[in-house]
Amino acid sequence: MPTSKVQPLLSVKNLTVRRGTATLLRNVNWQMQPGQHWTILGANGSGKTSLLKALTGFLSPTDGEMTLLGRRYGASDWRQLRLKIGMVTSAFTAAIPLAETAIDTVISGKFAQLDLWSHVSRTDRIAARRLLRLVGLARLEAREWAYLSQGERQRILIARALMARPRLLILDEPCAGLDPVAREKFLQFIERLARQSRFVEGLILVTHHVEEITPRFSHVLMLHAGRVFAAGPGRAVLTSKNLSRIFSAPIRLSRIRAGYRLSVNDSKRRGP
Repeated sequence: MPTSKVQPLLSVKNLTVRRGTATLLRNVNWQMQPGQHWTILGANGSGKTSLLKALTGFLSPTDGEMTLLGRRYGASDWRQLRLKIGMVTSAFTAAIPLAETAIDTVISGKFAQLDLWSHVSRTDRIAARRLLRLVGLARLEAREWAYLSQGERQRILIARALMARPRLLILDEPCAGLDPVAREKFLQFIERLARQSRFVEGLILVTHHVEEITPRFSHVLMLHAGRVFAAGPGRAVLTSKNLSRIFSAPIRLSRIRAGYRLSVNDSKRRGP
């Protein structure tokens, strides 16, 4: 009997994005299977933000093809489809009213709203409380956004993203602004979340820092100057040579326990 082919969560073929004279992405090819957790790694200006905007329908491709959850860009309503993508980004922070309570921020994710105004049911509140327990913040459900720490806000945003029951969760530089202790605790939480497949089928972590790649993020997409520099299992892709190329500096990568450490040799600094 023929075996059924597993449909990828995400497929990008020859994706190119141009705006004016600038080419933001050039011939990007990438595929993500259900159950995989990917890290997108690259320097500033490498194309990480442009790729996220294209995937979520905020930046239209010039050429190429994108298929998300089996539906092709241009043949499907991307506004509806992106409700199946949970997004956690610090860009949301400024749009959340300072007086909004944690539980209302979580509920707003169901409606893809910032500054909740939709009717909220008892069922919505029960679901939001369950997610607040998941992220370890049930005690803060009535606390206003203004009085939450940065680490607490990031966890609230994850609960918010999960409220819509997404199949794919994107974490866009989620550790930005966290102190070292808060960052470590947050990464431990992300690792636990990645183990719980009942919540999402795949996670994407976007970062500059290899130290933030926890063991469950087994695959890496490296971007450089708007192109895919390397993509595949982390143990094959994450090398000192590859990192030196994408960051244009002599870099040494060390594996420590279940993570990574990066060091730069300034005395042997290379040109671009």
